Amino acid sequence: MLHHMPSGKIGLKGCDMNIIICGAGEVGSHAAEVLGGRGNNITVIDHCEQRLEAIEEAMDVRTLEGNGAHAAVLRDAGCHSADVFIAATADDEINLLSASIASGVGAAHTIARVHHSAFYDQRGLDYIAHLGIDHLVCPEYATAEAIARTIRNPGALAVEQFACGQIEMQQLPVAPNCQALGKRLADIILPSAVRVASVERHGSAFMPGGETVIQVGDVVTIVGDVESFEGASKLFHSSKARRKRVIIIGGTSVGVWLGRALRSRAFAVRLFEPDRDRAIELSEKLDWVTVLNADPTEPSVLEEEHAEQADALVALTNDDEHNILVAARAKSLGIAKAIAVVQRPTYLHLLEHVGIDRAFSPRDTAVDQIAQLLTHEPVRQRASLAEGVADIYEVVVSKNATEVIGKPLKISMKLQEKVLVAAIGRGPAVFVPGPEDAIAAGDTVVVIGPSGMGKTLRKLLVTGS
Repeated sequence: MLHHMPSGKIGLKGCDMNIIICGAGEVGSHAAEVLGGRGNNITVIDHCEQRLEAIEEAMDVRTLEGNGAHAAVLRDAGCHSADVFIAATADDEINLLSASIASGVGAAHTIARVHHSAFYDQRGLDYIAHLGIDHLVCPEYATAEAIARTIRNPGALAVEQFACGQIEMQQLPVAPNCQALGKRLADIILPSAVRVASVERHGSAFMPGGETVIQVGDVVTIVGDVESFEGASKLFHSSKARRKRVIIIGGTSVGVWLGRALRSRAFAVRLFEPDRDRAIELSEKLDWVTVLNADPTEPSVLEEEHAEQADALVALTNDDEHNILVAARAKSLGIAKAIAVVQRPTYLHLLEHVGIDRAFSPRDTAVDQIAQLLTHEPVRQRASLAEGVADIYEVVVSKNATEVIGKPLKISMKLQEKVLVAAIGRGPAVFVPGPEDAIAAGDTVVVIGPSGMGKTLRKLLVTGS
C-alpha cells in the first residue's frame, strides 16, 4: 500500500519553513536536528521539561512545554502560520489527534507518525481523509521492509527502492542454463509488473531493446512491483533456491511487520519472544511463523535452536544492548547474516567491531521519510543505473503536460528514445504501467532514461513547453 506520495498541492520548499514538531523523543529530536540544519525555523512541543532542556542545549530551536493535542498550546506554538506540523510522539492516538487539530488550527501541512498497522493500513477507516491529515509515516514498517529487502536479495549487486516501498530495482547476474539465456527480451515472458531497465555486458552498461539477447555474464537491472520480483528473478537463475531460514528476535511492531514482509514459501521464519502472553498473541496473528517462547539472550537458546544454520538473524527488541549482544552472539556461532535494529546512534560505531553485518534505525528511517515528504521538486534524480548511461527520476506530472496526459504510453512516450516509465503513483495506489496505460495530471512517475535528461523530463511532464 502507498499512503504518502507527495501531492501537487503541498508546495513546500524544503528550507526556510516554519516547522512545529510535537514530541521531543528520539524521532522528534532527530527531526529537529536534521530539518533545523537545513535552515528551517523549528519549534518543539513536549510535556517533559527535561527533554526540552536537552534539545535547547544541543541545537538552536524554540521549545514549548505543553500538550500537543491541545489547540491552545498549538496556537501558542504558532501553528496557525506553520508550514509543517509533525506529530512524532510515541503514542499513535496523540499523534493522529494533534495532527488533526493542527490542521484545524491552520497548519498548512501535517504529518503523523504511527506505529500500529490498523492506522497505517487504514483498516476500517481512511484516517488520513477523516482526520484531515496529509501524510502518515510508519518507521517500523519502513524499517521492516528495508530489512526484508536485504534478506530477500543477498546476492543482488545493488538494490534501490522507490515509491515508498512498492517499486524496487535490482541488479542480478545472469546464471548459466537459466530460462532467459539466449533469448531476446521480446521473447522472455516477464511478470506483468516487471521491466528490464538495463543490461551490463563486459563492463559496459546499456539500455536494452526488444531485440537484445541475454548472454552469460550479463548483469540485468529489473524494475517493478516488489511482489513480482521472486517470479522475475527465477528467469535469470539456473536452479530453484531452497527456503531461506530467518530468525527474528523480538515480537515488537518491527518484528510483526518483518514477519509479514517475509510471508512467502521462500522463507521459513522463527520468532523468539520471551513474554508468554505476547508469544501466544503473535502465534495467532502470524500463523505462518514459528513463534518460540524463549529468551535468546540465554547462552544456550541459540545453540539449542541451531541458529548457526539460519541464513539470517534479525535482533529487533526494544533494547539496543540486547539486540547488539544477540546479533554478535549469532555471528560468533557462524550465522551467515546478523542484523541489529538500534534506536540510539551512540551504538552504531560499535557494530562493525563486533562483526554485525547491518544495522537499521527506525529513528533515522522516520526522519528520512519526513525529509523526503518536505522536498517538492517536481523532477528529482533518485539514482543511477550506470555512470553516464541511465538515471532514475521521480517526476510530479503537471496539468501543463498536455502532450502526454490521457494518451497511452506507447504513443505519448514513443518519441522519447529509450525512456522507460517504470511506475506511476496515483492517489493511494502505485503500479507498473503497460503500453496502454496513460499518465494523468498529479501523478508521480518513476522514469528511467539516459543520463542528463532531467531538463527534457521537466519540459515534457511539468512545463509542457
